[in-house]
Amino acid sequence: MTRKIKSGALALVLGLTVCFGALAQMPVPAAETASPDDPMLQLQKLNQFYRYLNGTYVDTVHNDALVEKAIREMLLQLDPHSTYLTAEEMKGVKEVFDGSFSGIGIEFNVLSDTVIVVNVIAGGPSEKVGLLPNDRIVKADGKNIVGTKQLDVPKILRGPKGTRVDLEVVRHGEKAPLEFSIIRDNIPINTIDAAYKVDPSTGYIRVNRFANNTYKEFLEAYQKLGPLDALILDLRSNGGGLLDQAIDLSNFFLPAGSLIVSTEGLRVPPGEARATTDGPFTTGKVIVLTNETSASGSEIVAGALQDWDRALVLGRRTFGKGLVQRQFPLVDGSAIRLTVARYHTPTGRVIQRPFKNGDLEGYEMDFINRFGKTGDTTRVDSSEMFRTLRSGRTVFGGGGITPDITVEYDTTEYSKYLSNLIRKGMLNEFAVAYMDRNRDRLSKTYPTIEAFSRNFKVDEKVLSELTQMAEQKGVPFDKEGFDRSARQIGTQIKALLAQKLWGFNEYFVIMNAENDEVFAKALEVLKNWNQYGDSTGTVLPQKP
Repeated sequence: MTRKIKSGALALVLGLTVCFGALAQMPVPAAETASPDDPMLQLQKLNQFYRYLNGTYVDTVHNDALVEKAIREMLLQLDPHSTYLTAEEMKGVKEVFDGSFSGIGIEFNVLSDTVIVVNVIAGGPSEKVGLLPNDRIVKADGKNIVGTKQLDVPKILRGPKGTRVDLEVVRHGEKAPLEFSIIRDNIPINTIDAAYKVDPSTGYIRVNRFANNTYKEFLEAYQKLGPLDALILDLRSNGGGLLDQAIDLSNFFLPAGSLIVSTEGLRVPPGEARATTDGPFTTGKVIVLTNETSASGSEIVAGALQDWDRALVLGRRTFGKGLVQRQFPLVDGSAIRLTVARYHTPTGRVIQRPFKNGDLEGYEMDFINRFGKTGDTTRVDSSEMFRTLRSGRTVFGGGGITPDITVEYDTTEYSKYLSNLIRKGMLNEFAVAYMDRNRDRLSKTYPTIEAFSRNFKVDEKVLSELTQMAEQKGVPFDKEGFDRSARQIGTQIKALLAQKLWGFNEYFVIMNAENDEVFAKALEVLKNWNQYGDSTGTVLPQKP
């Protein structure tokens, strides 16, 4: 769905960067007859200023920095989502949306100044040579990398496909460092965090963003699960991404012809996207999980399925990011993303929450204030009521997608002590150390995630070891906070150990089952589906 951008705003930015001389010759309305807001008049004014600056200013003019700052400042006077990206930032963006990069195929963290392998990507170069989770990478191509910052590690490990990197690795139980020669290859960036069967007829799939390969990943994950009567689609903390992938995922649940999303803007023609074919899962129970950081593409999916009575939305009100950005490249590899339109759900709801141009701070504070003292994120405008397209249920507009069933934060087990442990990285660091000492025993005792989930317990001895290590690392023991958060601490340690034994999928298996009130509510709703929908999965108005 292509869009035209506001011609005045685009010409203004391009005029700053590429063609001052040529634009200076363009006809400009006479100042006494032109509107002060005429884009060509203001472009000429800006062009004149730029030429005077470079032709007469007393000192050296650093045009790159001035132009970049000017672009940023202009965008700050617009909506909250029009942005500027440097050439370096654009490289990272391309990797995220392309869904792959060339490297050695590991997930890593930096703890105590050392690069630690968190997971080895299945089928990747590192797995092929025998690198293991918990290995410490201390040298790369003969250079000591202990002390390397987290952000700098990819620059060392990534590189063109087919190139080699020689690593020296310290592994617990080995007396001397191990040497590995790894040939870099294309590594997929997965957008599906987890996909598994909760029970014989219920599936769970968590999508973390929408990139070029998201729908393909989703379809493969769904097919591996086998026949399902119900599916929990977890879009919590999904910040969006590529529109076409969000449309394809919506189409997965909808019959051909169903409107998925529409757009409107001042200077662009209205547009819409519809399901092109019958989706693979047009019948069956669906629950979509959302929270306050579900945004953009995830709101399009949640809104479309809610409006067509195809799913119950459960959790917390979404972020409310419903502005359409179009990306324009600039001559030095940088780019601008300008807002050109607004998204509407099939019933006509505007996804974008209200904002005032140029008031970024107010926009951010509005998001923070949504939580209030009670953690309430449900505030809705009763004047913004809409009717769903099949059963005529009431859904709300006013910004974001309001859940059919709201599950607020449970803060009863939260403490500053737990927060300190997480912020200081103590839980992960402890899990790494615990795995060093117990990997062989854990692998033999719990050969499957089912056995681990059912039988492994984080007992008082383990928790005591954690608190002692944390105290040695500068996190003082707080008995009151520990007692309040002990169950959460234990669950997170168990989930981290599962991740290090198997992968991120198993991390969510543990967290969902033992420490997620939203997931638990979803299972409760599915068990009592006759209260919410019919046998086809269509959501119906609540019974009195």
